[in-house]
Amino acid sequence: MPITEEPVQSPLSADLHAILRCLSCGGKLETDQAGGFSCPACKRVYPQVNGIARFVDTQHYAASFGFQWHRYQKTQLDHDEVREADLNFRIKTGLLPEELKGKLVLDVGCGMGRFAEVATRWGARVIGIDLSAAAEVAARNLADRDFVAFQADVFALPFAPESFDIIYSLGVLHHTPDCEAAVKALDKYLKPGGILAVWLYSGYNKWYRFSDFWRRFTHRMKPETLHSILTVVVPVLYHLGRGLRRVPCVGRPAAGALHHIFPVNQQEDPEARMLDTFDWYSPKYQSKHTYEQVFRWYEAMGMEDMRVGECSIAVRGRKPARRA
Repeated sequence: MPITEEPVQSPLSADLHAILRCLSCGGKLETDQAGGFSCPACKRVYPQVNGIARFVDTQHYAASFGFQWHRYQKTQLDHDEVREADLNFRIKTGLLPEELKGKLVLDVGCGMGRFAEVATRWGARVIGIDLSAAAEVAARNLADRDFVAFQADVFALPFAPESFDIIYSLGVLHHTPDCEAAVKALDKYLKPGGILAVWLYSGYNKWYRFSDFWRRFTHRMKPETLHSILTVVVPVLYHLGRGLRRVPCVGRPAAGALHHIFPVNQQEDPEARMLDTFDWYSPKYQSKHTYEQVFRWYEAMGMEDMRVGECSIAVRGRKPARRA
């Protein structure tokens, strides 16, 4: 009689089997034949659509990010000649490769997988969640990595408590309706002794006041319409500003005033410039914060070993180890 070997389960698959929970009843989830998940206890189904499991019904306030990362799928990904995401990850989390190697990590707001690419390259097993359809792009970009992406809401995550060794969220939680509540919601899923690292927009510099004013109107536009407008406006303002700087005496102050009133990203790469400018004007929510605020949130969670990163506002802390 032939002997059949059972398929070997990957470490990340084993992790998912252990930690995935139903949003309705808290029961353990099982993989269904269609590639999604189902709850044996309450029969709720979480379908797989376009390659990822869905734990939300819509993108809600994050639709612009779904458009953004489908339009700019690889713009910010590292490659052989560029390691910008690697550098940004280091200075915004303070994490080192040896801290991530072999760890189970949650990337909150993974977008198209920019930072998950770094974490998996450093040897971590990464689960990425995003409220938007950007999770589809991340799944495709990192299909050959120890990575899985879900469409899910930070305020209702499908994981058991104390599941992750490290949780990070870089440039995301200030785009939720309540940044403080979003940060504090993550503590539940962190193992004792685990690290929580966040990077948020700074409230110290007021250069963004005019972009916030314009965003009152621009965030109401369809992402496609706003993007079409910016493809015309951004190059004009960028090159006008550069031209003004060459004018003796009054040129630089005039260029500064132009950028202050009509801010556009100043990167030399046109695609990166468009991406970041769209990112400024498209979100419905975009709060700014201080170290004092974020440290109070971490203290309220009982975090220890709190540190600031090299780029404000970057904060990391460690959940206390469970007492024997």
